[in-house]
Amino acid sequence: MTDATISEPGHRLKPLSPAMLRELSVRSNLRGAAQSLAHYGMIALVGASIWTVSSRYGIIWALPLMAVQGYLVAFLFMAVHETAHKTAFRSRSLNLTVGYLSAFIIGLPYEYYCLFHWDHHRYTQDPEKDPELIVGVKPASDAQLALAYSGLVQVAGRLWLMLGHAVTGKVVVPWIPNNKRATTVAEARAYVALYTLLFALSLWLSSALLLWIWIVPLLTGQFFLRPYLYAEHTGCERTRSAFQNTRTTYTGALVKWIAWNMPYHVEHHAYPSIPFHALPKLNEIVDGEIVYRGRGYLRTTRETWAWFRRHWKSGSRPLPG
Repeated sequence: MTDATISEPGHRLKPLSPAMLRELSVRSNLRGAAQSLAHYGMIALVGASIWTVSSRYGIIWALPLMAVQGYLVAFLFMAVHETAHKTAFRSRSLNLTVGYLSAFIIGLPYEYYCLFHWDHHRYTQDPEKDPELIVGVKPASDAQLALAYSGLVQVAGRLWLMLGHAVTGKVVVPWIPNNKRATTVAEARAYVALYTLLFALSLWLSSALLLWIWIVPLLTGQFFLRPYLYAEHTGCERTRSAFQNTRTTYTGALVKWIAWNMPYHVEHHAYPSIPFHALPKLNEIVDGEIVYRGRGYLRTTRETWAWFRRHWKSGSRPLPG
């Protein structure tokens, strides 16, 4: 994951000076803690509200709260992502603590994801090597496209892969090196064991608490997360330049907060050593070099949806970004 400086063929982006890069790359335990505690605090608050409302008035009245909870829980993916880069906190132990917890909640083994994401940065938009393109859904009809945008098939796929690692003890995906495969298997088995324990405890206690404040919201939240993720690279160029193969989407402050500033995605791919809280300042510096710009997620989702439809109707096999 190297810092990119090329915007267009033959055109160099004015690079950050070493001093500017050092300044922007400073990691902060305080900023990481504030972001993490606020995100988890909102999840706890909305979760408590779901349980209170459903207990008093019935689960149907808590459905709007579940949608909010879904957005918050699914977007813990951003905590996993930032801690995978070890930029959420200065402290390595804090990165690992928040990373492992968030990854467990969203059903995405942390060590596995770190290796997956490393290759995504190394091979962004390379259809032969970018893991996001290799495992990505390739819709060829409106029904398949709708299913892809729900995010449910992607969640099912990663859970099935994790279960396969746990049961068979084998890892064959190319982005996991041989010396990390035993770790991947052990991690998968730990996740499966803990999920099984929580399920058994819920049955023993005859409690639906985890179902309503965690599982259902997590699945619901994929309907928000997946269109967001498709906005990052879909329809962008297949080049090595972060300023051409990635999209920054300009959106409201609330969305940027929940997404840990990752709508500034060109900036992140160009300079992955810079932590989430410094990306708005980085955007002010490199904004003029960004090729693909999303104007809000509703509009960008319409554009990425249209991109998929154009490609399957033209007879080519679309590869999602």
